Amino acid sequence: MPGPNSSSVENPRGILDPQTREDTTNLPSFYSPRSRPLREDEGSPVAPRLDQDELSLSSLVPPSTSNQASTPTDDASRPPPPSLLSPAFTPPATPGNATPTPLAEQQPRGVPVDSSIPSGGCGTKRPKLLETLPEVQCIVRARIPTVSGTEMFLHLYTNNVDNKEHLAIVFGPHIRSRSLDAPRDGETEMDRMVRGAYTGRLYPGRTKSGMVGGSSSTEDDLAEEVPPPNGPPLVRIHSECYTGETAWSARCDCGEQLDEAARLMSLPTAVNGGIVIYLRQEGRGIGLGEKLKAYNLQDLGSDTVEANLLLRHPADARSYGLATAMLLDLGQEEIRLLTNNPDKIRAVEGPNREIRVTERVAMVPLSWKGKGGFRSREVEGYLKTKIEKMGHMLDMGTLPP
Repeated sequence: MPGPNSSSVENPRGILDPQTREDTTNLPSFYSPRSRPLREDEGSPVAPRLDQDELSLSSLVPPSTSNQASTPTDDASRPPPPSLLSPAFTPPATPGNATPTPLAEQQPRGVPVDSSIPSGGCGTKRPKLLETLPEVQCIVRARIPTVSGTEMFLHLYTNNVDNKEHLAIVFGPHIRSRSLDAPRDGETEMDRMVRGAYTGRLYPGRTKSGMVGGSSSTEDDLAEEVPPPNGPPLVRIHSECYTGETAWSARCDCGEQLDEAARLMSLPTAVNGGIVIYLRQEGRGIGLGEKLKAYNLQDLGSDTVEANLLLRHPADARSYGLATAMLLDLGQEEIRLLTNNPDKIRAVEGPNREIRVTERVAMVPLSWKGKGGFRSREVEGYLKTKIEKMGHMLDMGTLPP
């Protein structure tokens, strides 16, 4: 009969025993860490403890060095193996994965800018602007909760210049879309709630939207205490980056920038709210297919600007007229812009300065600030090219170590 430590003991879920846990040290770093299950002798239920290395199994410490037998019953009671791809491998400041932020952390410092004068801190370039702003309409809004407790409202926009669905990720209940809230002919109160044109919170059994122009409502339907803002919101104009946000690419810091923007807008001190305008213009406007070709040219020795030019594209083919129109629809005429790109300051203000950028907040890589992030040869070269060839600016004193 096999002994208690025999490898022939049945393991119905294929979970590694502590004695064989060292075999996992050769797994790639994107495997999810194992949580240590709570033992019966540990008192009241608490959240499982994660091992020190949140991205790898290489430093796992066996939860017990006891020689007690592992029985089939014990194995069957264990949780199933973790997912192959760990959420912990996404860039480090995703709202759902971020380390809790101390309440004392303040909003990032902004540098005052004024695009109306040459010395206004907006660079020397004059980006080409659209003569008239696009027409945009928010067609649906929905509340998005996260596991950290932060809530945001996702707004989906259509427009009259392309067939893409652009997004506004809004932090703060006081920021509302004019086109979404406007009454529409023939719609019912349920129609309004389903497309997100309501005040307060939705709950089972609610029948009134609470919006102006809608039917009368009860006090419970209308209850929504929204503190008035005392300044402009923090805004990030972010262009889609499938490789950096979804495929864990270390060629750019786009995923880290998106996550850090969301973290800053989720701080308790962000009383004025925040908006991420998410534009579907992949690869600085050239599309995903051409962007992947540019990656191959980079492997052949070109930098990110040269690769676009060799493919007969502009170094930066993006347009920000849609962002201007979406911000106006959200009722914003003054903003604090989270960017290193001086072109964005002038471009998002619109052809007639419909929006005014009052401050520029630098988006400094987390690794440069000693707050995590990641380093790679590719991303360092990418950032160097953006600073040297595209005129990107950082805050004073933020040079990489």
